[in-house]
Amino acid sequence: MSTSTRCSAAHHEPLPGSAKVGGVYVLLEHLQGWGRDVLDGVAFGAELTADIKAHLKKTGAQLQLIRKPGRSARHRTQRRMYLVFCELGVIETLLVPGPAAILRLDLTGPGRNGAEPVDHPLALVCTHGKRDMCCALKGRPVAAAMQTCFFGDEIWESSHTKGHRFAPSMLLFPWGYSYGRLNAPSAIEMLKRATLGEMYIKGNRGRGTFDALGQVAELAVAKKLLDAAEPLAPGALMVAADGETTRVVGHPDGRRWRVQLERQEVDGVIASCGDEPKKGHAWVALGVEQLG
Repeated sequence: MSTSTRCSAAHHEPLPGSAKVGGVYVLLEHLQGWGRDVLDGVAFGAELTADIKAHLKKTGAQLQLIRKPGRSARHRTQRRMYLVFCELGVIETLLVPGPAAILRLDLTGPGRNGAEPVDHPLALVCTHGKRDMCCALKGRPVAAAMQTCFFGDEIWESSHTKGHRFAPSMLLFPWGYSYGRLNAPSAIEMLKRATLGEMYIKGNRGRGTFDALGQVAELAVAKKLLDAAEPLAPGALMVAADGETTRVVGHPDGRRWRVQLERQEVDGVIASCGDEPKKGHAWVALGVEQLG
């Protein structure tokens, strides 16, 4: 397959509004095969997979399998696990013997599993080649480059993060932002800014605690503020529905903006490598009106 037929080679589709939706995540270090889907039975076997699915479903939590760039830590008997509560901006961590530990988790909120708080953001770079080759080809070099600048546990390779057509595709925790189409220097800058508590707009696909319209609305207001050189922290803006195609974005200082949105057709979308280009749709912001 030539690189011209790879899904991430097509840049017709706007990034905002395409983020992976989710509010609670379990991130489990898993060094064996991931399968095409982390819960298709390949990684954990059919019986344990069914039990994990049922347990996660109780709270709507999502599972990401992770590993360090370079496949280090194979000698350790315990695996790193993170619990992420995006709406609260909280990450916790603990060591577990294996995936069965997921069944003992209370995922209704932080502070319930004997885990330690994490005081830095996490960047997950999708390298899930069995799901789509773009993620392996574009994700691994970016993850490796980021690892040279962050020497702790900030950087992880990850299973499918949704949106391989935007590869390299990333998740930024604890806020649940998705990123796409960032080269290595931009990805490093993104995480540096996040570590300093600063919003990074380039390549930002939206925050997964909001629906697609809310994601677009938040980023539209964030861009307006950042273009005006206003400081803005990740996760600072809140979004509320105001009709079917309108969202109201609120700032911690009390200011509010109404964002009018429209669903538009997009030509030339390649959903996965090898697929034919087709027509897609994307939400776009038509205007931002300050309310007060």
